[in-house]
Amino acid sequence: MPDPTHFEKLEHMMHSAPIVKLTGAKVKVKKGEAEITLPVRREFFHAAGALHGALYFLALDNAAFFAVNSLVEDVFVLTASLTTYLTRPVTEGALKAVGKVVSRGRTQFIAESVLYDADDREVGRANGIFVKGRIPLSEEIGYR
Repeated sequence: MPDPTHFEKLEHMMHSAPIVKLTGAKVKVKKGEAEITLPVRREFFHAAGALHGALYFLALDNAAFFAVNSLVEDVFVLTASLTTYLTRPVTEGALKAVGKVVSRGRTQFIAESVLYDADDREVGRANGIFVKGRIPLSEEIGYR
C-alpha cells in the first residue's frame, strides 16, 4: 500500500524542477497513472509557428515517468527509452498528456502516454521502458 503522501510528494518534485517551472507544466499523480498539463506559449514555437517537439516530448515523458514512479516509493526512476510519435501541430491552448503503466517486471516497467490538444484531439503518443535508478526519493530532489 503506497504512502498516502507519495503522490503529492511526486507532484511537488516535478513542480520544483527548473525545466517545469520554465514551461508551466503541472502534474496530477495516481497509482499507475499521471496527467500532465502544459500551456502552449509562443516562446516555445519552432520557426514554422507551432509548438516545438521538445515540449511534446517533455509532456509525454513526464506523464509516463510519473505513472511509473507512482509505483516506486524509494528511488527516482529513469527513462531508458521512449519512442514518440508526433501527429498534429499545436499552436494554441494547452496540452494534456495521460500516462499509464502497462507492464511491470522485476527490473523494468513499460508505460505509454497519449497527448491531446485543447479540443481533445490526439496530437502525439509515446511508449517507453523505465528502470529504477539509484537516486533516493528525498527532499534534495524536491520530493517533499
